[in-house]
Amino acid sequence: MIVLGIESSCDETAAALVNEKKEILAETVLSQEEHKLYGGVVPEIAARAHLNHIEDIIEHTFRKAGLEPKDLDAVAATSGPGLIGGVVVGVMAAKALAFALNKPFVAVNHLEGHALVARLTNGVEYPYLLLLVSGGHCQILVVKGVGRYERLGTTIDDAAGEAFDKVAKMLGLGYPGGPMIEKSAAAGNENRFVLPHPLRGSDDCNMSFSGLKTAVRKIIESYGNDDNIEHVILPQKDVADICACFQKTAAECLTEKTARAADYFRRRYPEGKHLVVAGGVAANGYLRQKLMTLAEDKGLIFAAPPVRWCTDNGVMIAWAGLERFAEGLTDGLDFKPRPRWPLDENAPKAAGAGGVKA
Repeated sequence: MIVLGIESSCDETAAALVNEKKEILAETVLSQEEHKLYGGVVPEIAARAHLNHIEDIIEHTFRKAGLEPKDLDAVAATSGPGLIGGVVVGVMAAKALAFALNKPFVAVNHLEGHALVARLTNGVEYPYLLLLVSGGHCQILVVKGVGRYERLGTTIDDAAGEAFDKVAKMLGLGYPGGPMIEKSAAAGNENRFVLPHPLRGSDDCNMSFSGLKTAVRKIIESYGNDDNIEHVILPQKDVADICACFQKTAAECLTEKTARAADYFRRRYPEGKHLVVAGGVAANGYLRQKLMTLAEDKGLIFAAPPVRWCTDNGVMIAWAGLERFAEGLTDGLDFKPRPRWPLDENAPKAAGAGGVKA
């Protein structure tokens, strides 16, 4: 069984081929450089870039694998959530290929791609506890099977990755912000500034990063004479210290809520073995180490995809498509791309309106 996966939900145009033996036959990823000038992704530019490159990306992936389109069993594509212009480009390319080949089309939730990729790369078995943390999403879930999720907590405002990007922009570090902050933090003093831990005292697994981001802004403003932080020039050592303190506090916010979720998971799903982190922020080595320690403390096995498959890629979409296809979950060519698509849309939340209680 061979499935092609296409990813175009943000600023990566990607495709990959995987099979049921968990072999990655080929993959291609094109990261759009055009957005660095603007300090963030410009949706219209992203959509045009996807349209310009997606055909070549797909053809290159087949050539790398030594395969032809007729060898496929199904075609999968990110069909939401994401920047709708880019999502439409990927979905239409996948539908056209599926129609021409008379092969099934599989609409993949981008978040499910992140959620399931550890099953391909780390051999994780259901059920498992998942911290899904990226530029646009931040959730703690129990993954019980394909399409079966129990949400334990979520961010009530900014996603963690969004906060990383915005703090990096405040400090003039460029885009994408996550790798820039981690690199700068390596030379910093993580105990110099005391930053807030939003929702630390709440009895649920929800998270908040807006206040943390604002606290960093106030520190930066304290170096200048007005509120325009673009005019503030910080010494390199101070930038490193701010990055280190922000990274530490963000990681603590994530691990504290994940620890609460882990206690619930161990009680409710004693057969579960793994704590998985996925999504773009899962590439952060500092956070990985904190979560690895947490997993050991909670009697769980820590698992994270290789860094290259934490950010958006075609491999995770191909694998999620393969898992769905293997269970007979295919979609018609009239499927409409979705800019918003909650992963746990049809699943009940854990006890309490705000998520799982301790």
